[in-house]
Amino acid sequence: MLILVIGLVMFFVLHSVQIIAPKWREEGILRHGKMRWQMRFGMGALIAVAFIWMGFTQVRLDPTWVWLPPSWIRQVSSLLMLVSFYFAACALIPGTKLKAMTGRPFLLAVKLWAFAHLISNGKLEDIIIFGSFLVWSIVAYAVLRRRDRAEGVKHGYIGIHMDLAAFTITMIAWFGMVFYFHKLLFGVAPLV
Repeated sequence: MLILVIGLVMFFVLHSVQIIAPKWREEGILRHGKMRWQMRFGMGALIAVAFIWMGFTQVRLDPTWVWLPPSWIRQVSSLLMLVSFYFAACALIPGTKLKAMTGRPFLLAVKLWAFAHLISNGKLEDIIIFGSFLVWSIVAYAVLRRRDRAEGVKHGYIGIHMDLAAFTITMIAWFGMVFYFHKLLFGVAPLV
């Protein structure tokens, strides 16, 4: 469990720099260059994810059940994940209506992803992982949206073709994850 917690702490510290110390981040980019900053950040994030993965695989061998989710909750979670995939696609594709309205749809996608996994998993390690992601994404969204409003940041809307592109990517990614990749990567078929 310790390795899992260390990985989560590393991950959230790295991903909170923009929230807690945006000037330090900007100074680091100016001092070292954007590419070097991104490479260091990426390496740190990969190490954190490796710790999370190792810790998760260790605690899975001897799980601690907190509650047993009902069987129908998987369908609810899968629908929430469909919406989460759409939010993530809207974050990646510029000029979508959702990005113009919410400003930070990726953090909303993380919220939905974490919530969907929290309600469908009742083991302690799942609650620690997905609960921490849920809390972090709620705080990050609130802080960054408040900062965006204070700085007058606006995200423009390009047109419906960008929304359709996000929808297309969403459907491909969701079907691929539900019917193939989730089982391959995590050993669990979401709808079975």
